[in-house]
Order: sequence, then C-alpha cells, then structure tokens
Amino acid sequence: MKKTQKHYNKMAVFSLVLSTIIFFGSCKRTQDTPDNLSQDQLTASSASFATTATTGTSYAVNLTGIKSDGGYAYKTTYPLSSSGDSNTAPTASTLRLFENGVELSPAHSLHDDIRNLGKGRFSHWGTSLYFSASDNTNPATNGRKYTYTFGGSASGTTTTTTPTTTTTTTGSATKTGVTSALMGYAMYNGTTTGGAGGATVTVSTLAALKTALSGSAPKIVYVSGTIAGSGDDPVYVSSNKSIIGQPGATITGISLYMFTVNNIIVQNITFKNYVTDAALMIKFSTTHVWVDHCDFSTDRSHGWDYWGKDIAITRASDFVTVSWSRFHDTNLSLLISGGIAGHESDIGHLHVTLHHNFWYNVSEREPDMNYGRVHVFNNYHLNNSSYSLGARANGIVRTDNEYFSGCHKPISTNLAGDPPGYFSGVSTNIYSNCGANDITTALSTWVPEYSYSAVLDAAANVPAIVQKGAGAILSN
Repeated sequence: MKKTQKHYNKMAVFSLVLSTIIFFGSCKRTQDTPDNLSQDQLTASSASFATTATTGTSYAVNLTGIKSDGGYAYKTTYPLSSSGDSNTAPTASTLRLFENGVELSPAHSLHDDIRNLGKGRFSHWGTSLYFSASDNTNPATNGRKYTYTFGGSASGTTTTTTPTTTTTTTGSATKTGVTSALMGYAMYNGTTTGGAGGATVTVSTLAALKTALSGSAPKIVYVSGTIAGSGDDPVYVSSNKSIIGQPGATITGISLYMFTVNNIIVQNITFKNYVTDAALMIKFSTTHVWVDHCDFSTDRSHGWDYWGKDIAITRASDFVTVSWSRFHDTNLSLLISGGIAGHESDIGHLHVTLHHNFWYNVSEREPDMNYGRVHVFNNYHLNNSSYSLGARANGIVRTDNEYFSGCHKPISTNLAGDPPGYFSGVSTNIYSNCGANDITTALSTWVPEYSYSAVLDAAANVPAIVQKGAGAILSN
C-alpha cells in the first residue's frame, strides 16, 4: 500500500534596508491513505507534481551507476554525500528527486512499494537512493534526466555535480545493511536495528561466520557464496548483528542459534538442510528479531523426524517479525512455542508478525503456535497436505487478507487433542480450492497493537505480489 508522507516547503524571510518583502511558500500535503484503498487505486494515483525554485545545488543521478533492486525499483551503487532514513529515523531524509525537472513523490516510500508499485516512489535509505520512474520504465534507458537536491532546492538550480564511487568498511549511525522496511512486532516495545552503526565484514567460511557473530558489539555481517556444515553445526549469534546475504548466498547444514540475545536481523539468505532444531532457533527470552527476504527448504523424502524446522521461536522469546520469505518442500515449517506442559512461561510473550511470506509444498505449521499473540497478513499458502495455521493453548492468531490455495485444512484449533487457541479476522482471507477450516472456539476480536493498514494488500492480489517479491532476491 502507498505510504503517504507530509511535505513542507518553507520560504525564507528576507529583510532589506528600505523595505521588506515576504514570500510565502504554500504547503502541499498528501491526504492520509484510507484503510481500504485498492491496489488499482494506488497504481492509478498521481505520483508527481511540478515544482520550481531558484536556489541550491542539484546533483545528477549517475544512471550508469544504478542497478535493479527488483520490480520497478532501481538503486544507486555509489554512496550519496548525506545519510537519509533509517529504522530509527524513517523520515530523516530531506532529499527531493526530479525527473526532467518534475518532482517525484512520495519520498520515504516502503522499498517493497517501490518494487511492486513504482510510479515515482523513492527512498533515501542510509547513503543509497532507491527510486522508480514516473511511468515504471527503466531510468537507465528511458532517456530522462534524474536529479536530486537536499532541503528546499529544486530543479532550476545553478550547480550540477556527479557523485564519485567510494567504498567503506565501517558503519555509520544510519547504516543497517537492510534494504526493506520493518513492520510488525519487531518494531514494537523498542525496535530492531541489528548491526546499525557497527563495522562490516564479509564471510565465506563456517569458521569466519562463527567468529563474526561473536561479541555483542554492533556488526553487519555479509555472507558470500555457500557456507556448508554437516547438517547439525551450531552457530551462536550474539546481540546487535545484521546477517545479510550477498546475491546467491546460501547457508546449508547449519543452525543459527539465538539464545538470550536481542536485536538481530537476518536477510537475503537461502537456508537448506538443517537437521538439528531449526535453521533459525530463537530461544530463551530472545527479543527483537527480524527475518526478511530469506528462503528455507529441506525435502519431504526423509520422513517427518529427520529435518529440523525452518524457524522455531520458543521459551518466552518476543517481538519477532518474519517477512517476505519463502518456505517450501518440508514437513514442519514454523513453530511458535516448543510445547504446552512445562512451557507456561511463554504466556505473555511470543508476539510475532508474519507477513508477505510464501509457503508451498509444506505439510503443516505455517505457523503452529501455543500461548502467544501472532499476527499473520498477506501470506500466500499453496498446496499444504495437513493444516496451515494452528492455534493451541489459548494463543490467538489474527489473520488479515491471507490467501490459501489447494490447502487441505487452512485454519485449525483442533490439533492432537491439545487445548485449543483462537483466531480472529478469518473472514478477511481468500480460500481457493481448499478444505474446510476446523475452528472449535469462538472467534476472537483481537488485533495487534501497532498500525498496519498502510501496508495491507488486498487478499486477491497476494499471490502475484508475494510470488514476485518474496525470497532471497535482493541485490546489495
């Protein structure tokens, strides 16, 4: 959904010796986005307006130095001279972007909206510019000139400068290594910034990965190539880490253990063939974890007890978001709470958001949960053979605009004789060629504490959006 922002154009007041002339610049605001704007309404909405000015410095976007960021989005490969938005300051940037002298908008857009909707949306994130053309053509080949200014300057300026390419290995206050926007419980009761402000390191071996993830100092760890373990090699992740895969990065036969830590980001990595516990084991009161644009798979030929889960969130862990990821070709995908008896400490914890994920060829647990409060929205569930969403032990799952296709039992509270949980929002979902839900408790009215209407897609659009945008598909 379109993320709207308020833009303020301020004109200075000039005093002269004999007289004073005051120019008033009018303020332009976009209207707040209604909760139920359709995708077509957003796509058809105007994304640009004309503007002129007479002061300031204009910088040319070097179109030979951009690369695709997926969909309609393009990214500069050189750093800008000023840092912009970040997870902790999502509207800090004052950058204004122009296409042939016409200002593009909205600034501060969600990166997935730039990819999926385009139409002039852009974001100045860290020291990078992510943007789309006004008509979603390729800026490198459409023959137009793109310029940008900071603050109140605009297209009619006096100086044009082309940035140069530089490389740095230390972090800044706004750098996270992350290229999409955080939403959900990982930003609630605090936030999740990972290794923001720390040094960066690139690793390509298991030993180097273990070393890089030790110590609690902030660090951005880039994974290059394939790092392989024996199937049950544990790697312990310390607090304040961003683990970011370079294009094609794969971790196979390894489990990342997050035990009693906080502030972790895992992004753009393909995980395969994890035998012990789970690919990502989030346990023992670990908080504020964001898993984004990853791919998880094993196989379904080894039996149910052979492989670990894709992700397990247990033992009073809290405030986790899993977004834009693929889960496929496995029996047991995502577990929230490791049990019922003996796990009562989970009560009041296990706040988890799952959005824009793609489950296919999975037997069950998309997810399964006990005790917690779980929000799932805009996920695509395709061809499961048992149940997709399970709620037990008085846990509550809120569903918004999910899409189920070819699923044996999309939603269930009737699981192995265990005490049931609750669901809310089940009527917002689409069920295509599915079996019946098996809900044995009264429907709940619970909704999460954060606002999410601005990023909620229509259920009918979920398969196309998720298949296009989910998985380890980002470029760095």
